[in-house]
Amino acid sequence: MNNKIGAKKRIEPYMYLVPCLLIFGVFLFYPFFKTIYLSLYKTNKLGEAKLFVGLGNYTDLLQSSSFWNSMMVTAIFVLIVVVGSMLLGLIAALLCNKAFPGIRFFSTAYALPMAIASSSAAMVFQIMLDPSVGIVNKILHLDINWINDPKYALICVAVLTAWLNSGINFLYFSAGLGNIDESIYERASVDGANSVQKFFSLTLPGLSPILFYTLVVNIIQAFQSFGQVKILTEGGPGESTNLIVYSIYRDAFFNYRFGSAAAQSVILFAIIMVLTLVMFKIEKRGVKY
Repeated sequence: MNNKIGAKKRIEPYMYLVPCLLIFGVFLFYPFFKTIYLSLYKTNKLGEAKLFVGLGNYTDLLQSSSFWNSMMVTAIFVLIVVVGSMLLGLIAALLCNKAFPGIRFFSTAYALPMAIASSSAAMVFQIMLDPSVGIVNKILHLDINWINDPKYALICVAVLTAWLNSGINFLYFSAGLGNIDESIYERASVDGANSVQKFFSLTLPGLSPILFYTLVVNIIQAFQSFGQVKILTEGGPGESTNLIVYSIYRDAFFNYRFGSAAAQSVILFAIIMVLTLVMFKIEKRGVKY
């Protein structure tokens, strides 16, 4: 009897996890393994696996100039978005770190991008960049078709995405700044440190855990950007904004090449996973030393 009661007590905690595991299984694990499965097949227009090709979809991608272009475009896009969004969030957080009249209004304004849907922001941005009636050309006294010019299209999408991501970064950095002891700044002032020295010697080291977390999150978000590309450029002009996520979407739902799209999804997952593991490894070494 005691053995049965003991076994029940050992099993009972795991039973509470069953609903959670079921949800993860249906909405996360099953789609993940289904994607890997489809990446090994040629499919019909309904997405049904028909012909096993093994790594054929992967080798075709590696030999495709369009795929390598999308990888290069994505790398440039991620770099601009991550650097831009983190800088905007950090600057806004530093500006709102001190008490002054109207700080609540400015704090709300800086955090607002996180509450705006990417598709809605893209539609407003599209009007602003319009070559004939757009406010950007009128203010700068230029005549540039920003979205339809291959030289500027990717930068425009990246700037919009950086602004959208800056809102949540502002909240992260504001929380990090609030946890830094103000007394260390007072002691540094007594020692004759100026604002620049305080920032690099005190503020940045104090924000290092938040900076690392924000960097990881921003890289993942940047790789997954889709809505703004769909609304603004649809991967064009040419393939100048054909990000890997949009390439997956186009291959699956326009070209009905679900196997190729699945293979690109697996490659994207592998890239994000490797980058995340590398960053965690670097962060641990930084802590160690």
